[in-house]
Amino acid sequence: MSLDEDVVAAIYRDHGPALRRFVLSACRDPQLADDVVQETILRVWQQAPQITGSLRSYLFRTARNIMIDNYRKAQRRPRETSDRELADPADGAERVNELLNRVLMEEALLRLSAEHRDVLVALHYRRYTVQEASVSLKIPSGTVKSRAFYAVRALRAILDEMGVER
Repeated sequence: MSLDEDVVAAIYRDHGPALRRFVLSACRDPQLADDVVQETILRVWQQAPQITGSLRSYLFRTARNIMIDNYRKAQRRPRETSDRELADPADGAERVNELLNRVLMEEALLRLSAEHRDVLVALHYRRYTVQEASVSLKIPSGTVKSRAFYAVRALRAILDEMGVER
């Protein structure tokens, strides 16, 4: 195996399964998902020296762009059947963006300390009040507030590092 083949194999090994799950959640076609993953890794491998930030987030953004490009190409083709309506392109792009944001946020949350992550999950995902989070996490409400403040700052820094635009 050459060095280039080793790099591609490492990208597939480290990121391929998560990338395929992401693409499958948007398109539901295993063959198409495999094609998108392969194209994504090929493009990222070709752009490797120019990538700044998180490789994983770059992979997901690239896959998102490929899916949107494929969807637009499909919309330009003549219809094969008239009994099946295709979804609005804006809905498809919005769904892909929503999935990408979810994946990137999950990755960013995993980079936080457990204490910061627990507070953010309690307050923002479970929609607990500060008092409810305090009881659930067994820490004083003042600690919940301060951890939430510092957790949001840390999360912003992580998202900036990953190249996520607000």
